Amino acid sequence: MIGRLNHVAIAVPDLAAATATYRDVLGARVSDPHDLPDHGVRVVFVELPNTKIELLHPLGENSPIAGFLDKNAAGGIHHVCYEVDDIRAARDALAAKGARVLGDGEPRTGAHGKPVLFLHPKDFCGTLVELEQV
Repeated sequence: MIGRLNHVAIAVPDLAAATATYRDVLGARVSDPHDLPDHGVRVVFVELPNTKIELLHPLGENSPIAGFLDKNAAGGIHHVCYEVDDIRAARDALAAKGARVLGDGEPRTGAHGKPVLFLHPKDFCGTLVELEQV
């Protein structure tokens, strides 16, 4: 059902510093910051040959990333994102197997302009999982 790893998302308390670390210390290519108000985040993508790293920073106090950083002040891995061919079919198959889809269960537009859903971490070894239709 799941395809390739699309990205690993890391919540960061200082987006500019994290971007500089990946760009200047590790020599990676990084995107410009993009605001995603519907998700309450500002993101930068680190482009790697085999996947991406998504650096997440809160957009405002009500951002879910603000809550994550309250508990993890230094930041850390927030979620992993897997690709699927058909997000609604994947959602329905997972729900039939007892997996919980977060929110209202309807896909929303993600950072790449494609439909995404999030799955409850308690159903996936303590890891928040994002599915992205490709």
